[in-house]
Amino acid sequence: MSFQLSSDYTPSGDQHQAIEKLVRSLDVGNGHQTLLGVTGSGKTFTMANLIQRVNKPTLIMSHNKTLAAQLYSEFRNFFPHNAVEYFVSYFDYYQPEAYIPRTDTFIEKDSSINDEIERLRLSTMGSLLTRSDTIVIASVSCIYGLGSPDDYQNMMVPVKVGDEISRDQFLAQLCELMFERNDIAFGRGKFRVRGDVVEAHPAYLEQTAVRVEFFGDEIERISSIDSLTGAIMERLDDYIFFPAKQFATPADKLKSAMRTIQQELHDRVEMLEAQNKLLEAQRIKMRTDYDLEMMREMGFCQGIENYSRHITGREPGARPYTLLDFFPEDYLLLVDESHVTIPQIGGMYEGDKSRKTVLVEHGFRLPSALDNRPLKFAEFMQMTKQRVYVSATPGAFEQVNSRPDNKGYIDVKTRPEQVGYVNRKKLNIRPSGADDPIESFAVTRAGFPLVVEQIIRPTGLLDPVIHLRELKGQIDETIELCRQRVARGERALVTTLTKKTAEDLSEYLQNTGLKVRYIHADIDTIERVEILRQLRSGACDVLVGINLLREGLDLPEVSLVCILDADKEGFLRNDTSLIQTAGRAARHVNGECYLFCDTVTDSIQALLDITTKRREKQQAHNEAHGITPQSVVRAVQESLQVEVPGAATKETGTLLASEDEVAYNVPSVIAQLEAQMREASAQLEFELAAHLRDQIKALRDNQGIVPATQLPVRRKK
Repeated sequence: MSFQLSSDYTPSGDQHQAIEKLVRSLDVGNGHQTLLGVTGSGKTFTMANLIQRVNKPTLIMSHNKTLAAQLYSEFRNFFPHNAVEYFVSYFDYYQPEAYIPRTDTFIEKDSSINDEIERLRLSTMGSLLTRSDTIVIASVSCIYGLGSPDDYQNMMVPVKVGDEISRDQFLAQLCELMFERNDIAFGRGKFRVRGDVVEAHPAYLEQTAVRVEFFGDEIERISSIDSLTGAIMERLDDYIFFPAKQFATPADKLKSAMRTIQQELHDRVEMLEAQNKLLEAQRIKMRTDYDLEMMREMGFCQGIENYSRHITGREPGARPYTLLDFFPEDYLLLVDESHVTIPQIGGMYEGDKSRKTVLVEHGFRLPSALDNRPLKFAEFMQMTKQRVYVSATPGAFEQVNSRPDNKGYIDVKTRPEQVGYVNRKKLNIRPSGADDPIESFAVTRAGFPLVVEQIIRPTGLLDPVIHLRELKGQIDETIELCRQRVARGERALVTTLTKKTAEDLSEYLQNTGLKVRYIHADIDTIERVEILRQLRSGACDVLVGINLLREGLDLPEVSLVCILDADKEGFLRNDTSLIQTAGRAARHVNGECYLFCDTVTDSIQALLDITTKRREKQQAHNEAHGITPQSVVRAVQESLQVEVPGAATKETGTLLASEDEVAYNVPSVIAQLEAQMREASAQLEFELAAHLRDQIKALRDNQGIVPATQLPVRRKK
């Protein structure tokens, strides 16, 4: 099947030329392309058009699951007739096992799995093996170990009306697929039996089960049914059952794996005893023997992923199977916010290795546990053939690899001499803006990467005006600037260099009469979302932050950005940070950015140069096409706070109850909140689901009246 883009819009602004250039580059087989698209230029729509034109299975990577969920929602609307899947870490909470030798502290693995995300992951694996029109939106979790695609595919059980197979044989096959029999609590990954009728609920379907009816040893009828009511939805001629777990393993492979694990254990114990490490030898023997016993009896054990090399039959040191193995050889990779995502990919392996090395050295894991790991960066590059990096501020890796004279990919960590000053002019990247006619752009050979600029915004909005101010008096001037914006009903962002400064400045601004909040890494994720919602709704006027006020932040009401101590060159004040932070005001027609500095650093100059160029280009386009810039208008996100039964005041909306008063039935409230949590998870509203989870925990811990601060206002439907 081909990809069918469904949209009421057509490419406009710079989108058309960007699509054409990227398609031509991909058609000749180039491995590296960069889409340099400014904030608000419609990069997502360009990506959708690119997928339709290239017509290959596509992996879209994002650096966090919240942005991935946003992309998932958008691409489902763009491609309603194709398989759009969502693949992120399925842990709501994850504490990996670790050992701290200095204090002799062992931390057990602890996790909470989100069933809905697990369903979406299984759906992703099934779609990739059965459909060619698949788009997967994933986080960096896609480079972590997964079961073998060959094993997964070989274990699939196809059934067809008229097949000769006994009911007991079919039940045995379902058990091999790791389905569980439960005739009472029917749910995903379970099956039930009623005479000659078998009903199985595939783990990747939400509310649909499959009914297989037998007549003797023949399949007489197959139907899809509603898993809740049992009502028949559709008659089927055939159906394919997939494994109910991601790490499904054939029985013969598991037996073979247990033999090799036993041999590795024997060798490891001998080595430790020879080194007089008797405690470590006893520890690894007891733990591994227990795991092997669990595998024999249950076919599974806690931490079975640490034996993945044995189970999949890989050689020591070989890369693990990942989601990338489920893709066909020829697929397209789109890396969203690549300046953040690429470094994240490169940093996963070393962190995992250092933690597991300590576990292995002290007898908590066998050496083969080191092979249960994420991909190394070089392995990731080998498994991806054609890549498009998407960012408003491409990083060093993208810039270096987009050089016209580059023959292959360059790892800037191992070959820093190739980077030099990471500057587009010094790197001699070929310009390819909208002022170059498409006809004059000709790619004559493979291995000729490029950077495609997408500067023109269809909305006509210009980049914010940049103002430079002296450091002396920066606080007083910031206060006056914020007051002017508040008087016009607009919002402001202020960025500082440290958490302490952000907190102190926030308190100082509050004393001047402004409604101010601060946000930094120590603020809980759910509270961050609520603070941003309050800024947009007008509950606060000014937000003070450090590094969180950057990419991915969509705040159309913000018209002012103040960057304090802008000349303190470094990570928080490099060209990427300044461009991304200033871009937060690019969704408002009155957008302005004030930089407080005594010297114009290279980073500040880069911001001034690129902003001037983009404003001139957008202004010329607006005049040529009669476009009047308009601020972006977007509905304010609903509050994540949820009210439980009780009396709420009009002023605060919080529950008030005396200490000796029992205002509601706790088990009943918990049941209601759990139902809302599952609903939020199904709708990919992970912040709301996590907030509900925390409230449920608070209720269970207190078993009575919960303090008003823990029971905020109800989320409006």
